[in-house]
Amino acid sequence: MAVSYDDYKYHKLASMTLSLDSITGNLPLFMGLDKKLIIDVKDIDKADFNQANFVLNGEALEVLKKLPKSIVQTVVTSPPYYGQRDYCADNQVGTEKDPEEYLNRLVDIFDEVKRVLKEDGTLWLNIGDKYIDGNLAGLPWRLAIALKQRGWILRSDIIWYKPNAMPSSVQNRPTTDHEYIFLFAKNSKYYYDADSIREPHITFSEKSKMKGGRNHLGKQGGTPEQGKNSGNSNLHQGRWDQAFHPKGRNKRTVWEVPLSKFREAHFAVFPEKLIEPCILAGCPEGSVVLDPFFGSGTTGFVSLTKGRKFIGIELNRDYCEIAIKRIFPS
Repeated sequence: MAVSYDDYKYHKLASMTLSLDSITGNLPLFMGLDKKLIIDVKDIDKADFNQANFVLNGEALEVLKKLPKSIVQTVVTSPPYYGQRDYCADNQVGTEKDPEEYLNRLVDIFDEVKRVLKEDGTLWLNIGDKYIDGNLAGLPWRLAIALKQRGWILRSDIIWYKPNAMPSSVQNRPTTDHEYIFLFAKNSKYYYDADSIREPHITFSEKSKMKGGRNHLGKQGGTPEQGKNSGNSNLHQGRWDQAFHPKGRNKRTVWEVPLSKFREAHFAVFPEKLIEPCILAGCPEGSVVLDPFFGSGTTGFVSLTKGRKFIGIELNRDYCEIAIKRIFPS
């Protein structure tokens, strides 16, 4: 059964009925919201891409080819991993006969992703690896290199460290507790809000590894003249307010985020804290985030929470409904 806006329009609160329209009518993210929240690929011409906030039900490449160009600011996504799970849908990504076919299919999909991105847009891509006959396939980096060859600019490789990774019985190699997130840009000049995702400064805190620790703070000549700070006169002259950004240090490339679950979904989902920095840094408020492998809708949920809009693409109709119920709960 299709899920529509009308399914969530009225909420029974004690003895009164509250219209969702009365709540959302004055919110920019909901103004003029298309009442159909799940749109079949054959009805895509009815979608309002300016208002966004819906899921397109169909195969990713087919749907993407029907989208107008340059309509989304950033893409945050995680394609199904190769040979990992059955998502109960025909023609699903991840069931190809070999890794080469899998990678080629993803490259074709991200060609279309690039087309629908704005000129200053970015792609944040999470993908896992797989052992095939005891040999690590290297799929994340093979895909990253393939995308570079298709014109994407690779700006960063981010390590997602999972402190609660599943234990492994393997005895002849280390247990894997990380995945990659690749940050790609469409062009050399792109939107990136570094201030929105800054971290607390570590230097001179109890976590500092610097010899002398807090004793260096604010002292002229308080840092060594050699090494990584050798050319920073602000540090050597004790001008700490100029050497350190007041909002924190620049985001690092190892992100510690535990695995998470969503009880309605019978599979692992994007942790909200994992993709929050991607959305904050990659998309200004009021702009659109796309996820062409929408799953249970974490990208949409976080986007709305942070004042952005979303467009999801999902092949499995059941997952479309799970996502919409999660994002727009009754």
